[in-house]
Amino acid sequence: MKEYPILAGINHPEQLRSLTSKQLDDLAQEIRDCIINTVSQNGGHLASNLGVVELTLAMHKVFSSPRDKFIWDVGHQCYTHKLLTGRADLFHTIRQQGGLSGFPKRDENPHDIFNTGHASTSISAGMGVLAGDHIQKRTNKVLCVIGDGALTGGQALEALNFAGHLQQDLIVILNDNTMSISRNVGALSSYLSQLALTVSYKRFRTVVDFTISHIPFVGKSLLRWVYRLKRGVKGIVYKENLFTDLGFKYVGPVKGHSIEKLTDVLEHVREIEGPVLLHVLTTKGKGYAHAEGDPSSFHGVGPFAIETGKVDPSLKADPKTVTTTAAFGCAILTEAKKNDKVAAITAAMSSGTGLLPFKEEFPQRFFDVGIAEQHALTFAAGLAASGMQPVVAIYSTFMQRAVDQLIHDIALPGLPVVICMDRSGLVGDDGETHQGIFDMVMFRNIPGLAFLAPQSAREIEMSLEWALGANQPVLIRYPKGATYSCGEVQDTPLEEGKGVLVKKREHSTILLISLGGLLKEVVSASDILDEKGLKCDVYQMRFIRPLNKPALLGLLQNYEQILFVEEGIGSGGMGEEIAMILSEKHSDILYDHIGVPSEFLAQATRDQLIKQCKLDHESIVARVEQIQSELRFSKVVDMVKNDKWSPHNI
Repeated sequence: MKEYPILAGINHPEQLRSLTSKQLDDLAQEIRDCIINTVSQNGGHLASNLGVVELTLAMHKVFSSPRDKFIWDVGHQCYTHKLLTGRADLFHTIRQQGGLSGFPKRDENPHDIFNTGHASTSISAGMGVLAGDHIQKRTNKVLCVIGDGALTGGQALEALNFAGHLQQDLIVILNDNTMSISRNVGALSSYLSQLALTVSYKRFRTVVDFTISHIPFVGKSLLRWVYRLKRGVKGIVYKENLFTDLGFKYVGPVKGHSIEKLTDVLEHVREIEGPVLLHVLTTKGKGYAHAEGDPSSFHGVGPFAIETGKVDPSLKADPKTVTTTAAFGCAILTEAKKNDKVAAITAAMSSGTGLLPFKEEFPQRFFDVGIAEQHALTFAAGLAASGMQPVVAIYSTFMQRAVDQLIHDIALPGLPVVICMDRSGLVGDDGETHQGIFDMVMFRNIPGLAFLAPQSAREIEMSLEWALGANQPVLIRYPKGATYSCGEVQDTPLEEGKGVLVKKREHSTILLISLGGLLKEVVSASDILDEKGLKCDVYQMRFIRPLNKPALLGLLQNYEQILFVEEGIGSGGMGEEIAMILSEKHSDILYDHIGVPSEFLAQATRDQLIKQCKLDHESIVARVEQIQSELRFSKVVDMVKNDKWSPHNI
């Protein structure tokens, strides 16, 4: 930390109070430089973090964390907070295996009050923390920092409504970097807003209210009239907004890049009784020209060159590689050109889900509902009920937020909604909150629902085409990153309930079954085992539901040993269903299955997580060899029992 002398001296946020205004401004620049340098090497959320540097410094200067509690919605904008709370020396490890999380994490540091990663949760959590503190006679403050995008989530609005009802001293800071919300009008409005913050004004108002209310006979009526007049005057200079209607005192908008001004405003906000919303205007990517000019591209980035803002050429993927996201984007565009009833829906993830080309070509059939996954699914159900063919593009981790809508609004009435789940399986650097490992366990037993798991670009295309013709609810899951194909065999037409034998060797007695994004690892394992004299076939499951059980059993009965490998939670997963199917007919076949352990997996690269979960080709080889050893031992035992043992029989 030698290159950041002021930051190097900050071990606790209380030390900020001893810094001069100039030192604080210099510290803000050091923090920006540190974030840019680190993210350029590790990847991460850049633009959002650069936008809240001054706000975070002002919060830590005015309030006493962790006694006063900061809750960061989504949490991806917490980098400055981490740097100021004793983690600067470890900041270079952020989002790396064994390093700092890219999100707030309770077991990482006492200043991280609440784990976040998904949007719109902070106000609910803040209200719970505040209510608990109130019951336990604590007098600390609770601050929730939420972006304008996250405010579109229904849970945030539900929490605002409840906070207005409860009228406890919650501070909600709206970090607004794109939209304007009910701006005030004119110089008088600005004056009244500042006046209402001052302690002297509050005292003056209390004295006046007391004096008027105690005027004999007419005091209370006169006071009500004064309040009506005050509201009328405010109506002239203010535009009413959602927050005042919900019972919040609304302060702002305030420019968000002056530490001195933010400190002054926060000191006043600290004294306000009841729930208050501070509206702060910030610039995403502040201080880094490339991010300011294109904040969307620098929201979440991989390693890049600071000077140009471009991805390091050595880290670029092979230009011939097609990602699953791009494959889906091409597939839905193809279907939409053939069928004018195809509509696309996303929850604030049009770029991340590959829908930008669709948005540009078919804007009237494209719907971005904001961070509102529950609404997205029921909206899709409504589209389907009207005769449209909606396709919802969503990350697996965010699909968790709309389980009831999938069951109640889509599957129960059997509406033909197609849901395409990107980032299914092991995701990597974003850590526990973003792994897509739960979808198969959650959704595979929903009645009337078809569930597919394509691997190659052609399979994604075929899966979507099949889904749109199925006239039923369909889920399609695919992993993050590059598509993988074993060649022409994987382009064979889709048959309902069936997979495809992608590797077939003569005299094979072992079958490896792949489900999810692990086909490359499974094929590599089969090649290694073949070199060791163990002949393995490889079968890729395309359907999770429905399954053509007779066809599957017809395949499985040809093998002595079967190993099922799935990129999802193993307990309760498809591996267990295959075990049940086998046990009914072929209990003599040696069967084993491996999947992701039932754990929350911290940040690491996808390859590191695959190895950690023992789903890599080396671990698969070891598992097969172990079972082969057990099989040989079992044969010896049987032969000894039957007096047929001979070394030549093994």
